[in-house]
Amino acid sequence: MSSSEAQPTTGGGTRRSEAELRGSRPSRFPDALVLIFGLILLAQLATYVLPAGEFEREGRQVVRGTYHAVEAAPLPIFTFLTAVPAGLADAADIIFFILIVGGVFGVLRATGAIDALIGLAIRRLSGRPVLLVGGMVTLFAIGSSTVGMAEEYMPFVPLLVTMCLALRMDAVVALGIIYVGAGVGYGCAALNPFTVLIAQSIAGVELTSGQGVRWLLLAVCLVIGVHHILRYMRRVQADPNHSLVHDVSYAEGFDLPDDVRLTPARLVVVAVFVAGVGLFVYGVGVHEWYLTELTAVFLGMALAAAVAARISPNRVARAFYTGAAELTTTAIIVGFARTIQVVLTEGQVIDTIIHALASPLQSFPGHVAALGMLAVQTLCNLFIPSGSGQAYVTMPIMAPIADLTGLTRQTAVLAYQFGDGFTNMVVPTNALLMGMLALARIPYQRWLRFVGPLLVKLYAVAILALILAVQLGY
Repeated sequence: MSSSEAQPTTGGGTRRSEAELRGSRPSRFPDALVLIFGLILLAQLATYVLPAGEFEREGRQVVRGTYHAVEAAPLPIFTFLTAVPAGLADAADIIFFILIVGGVFGVLRATGAIDALIGLAIRRLSGRPVLLVGGMVTLFAIGSSTVGMAEEYMPFVPLLVTMCLALRMDAVVALGIIYVGAGVGYGCAALNPFTVLIAQSIAGVELTSGQGVRWLLLAVCLVIGVHHILRYMRRVQADPNHSLVHDVSYAEGFDLPDDVRLTPARLVVVAVFVAGVGLFVYGVGVHEWYLTELTAVFLGMALAAAVAARISPNRVARAFYTGAAELTTTAIIVGFARTIQVVLTEGQVIDTIIHALASPLQSFPGHVAALGMLAVQTLCNLFIPSGSGQAYVTMPIMAPIADLTGLTRQTAVLAYQFGDGFTNMVVPTNALLMGMLALARIPYQRWLRFVGPLLVKLYAVAILALILAVQLGY
């Protein structure tokens, strides 16, 4: 949309032009794709400066004390271009998942059931924002804390943005509900099989042990996160110009239709959606399902919903095309973000970075070493945004370092969780975050302004928790 077109306010009320809200000057901060492409270039430059090296591995697990320099030819000068297709291919599972889920939600919205459900929620929760925000953040956090859900939340972004706009909130509140929940859920994960259980297994710690402390930390951090979102939400409702995205157009794709009745046919579609989500949660917990199975579940939901709503096959196809097309930008950003890791891997410098960050910790006393571990894990998450990948790379090093510095290995696992989970809310190499920001139309620097103060609060809790963990021998 050009600057001369009308722009909606966050509450969907009086429209104002972009010129009125921002003046004639365009934003000087780079678009998400520009930022990510710059990081790809930076990654390639790092391969020319840093020495190549690697750890020996048993399976995916790094063997402590085996880091050594290796001979590696300099990357060709155009690697930052040729690596992009490799990054897209490496992220193919989530890219295809995004496109297919976009198509499925196009079909679900064509039935009218999703909009009717949002309309019902607006009528019931419009006067109870604490219940809306607190309840949904808690649900997302529990999903991440227990079964490691994160990518599965992508389809909820447009739904929550639509709801929040109708309730005189904004897209930042909507994404905050999802990603603060997911970030806190990962950072204080009680049973997440992709992070805490892998880390405990590598560290030789009894699986699921120490979860009482992590549940307590989850509750504390949830209160902090919900309070942060509510404070921002109240400022936006009092004055829409306080919204961090007050100048972003949501005129298309996020409006509710006139007919939002919850008819019997639409109730059946809602039941199909709820049953599909429940089926996947069961499959993750019992059968270790992931994106392939989730995609199949969503496709099944689309077919069942189309039958229940008596939509013609051609209309289903058109709705699927439209829904998938709307997520093309998101899918592209995810693939470009994955390219950063591809370049660092091809240049054989990821292990060099990890080794350089972790080695000094062996000479620190316990309290300092624990906080050093948190710092190292935080930095590592910039280069290895995958929680399980970070566990396989860092925990074989951190666990022995914990022994050398008098820490328990459980404390080392806790430092890993904090460093991985909390920074997922902010690192630009996190493809899922960048994809969700694109889907919600939130510029990255605006998101930083929202989530930055929250990260300060959460890291204060993390630092205190680690100091107490060392003191009490957790």
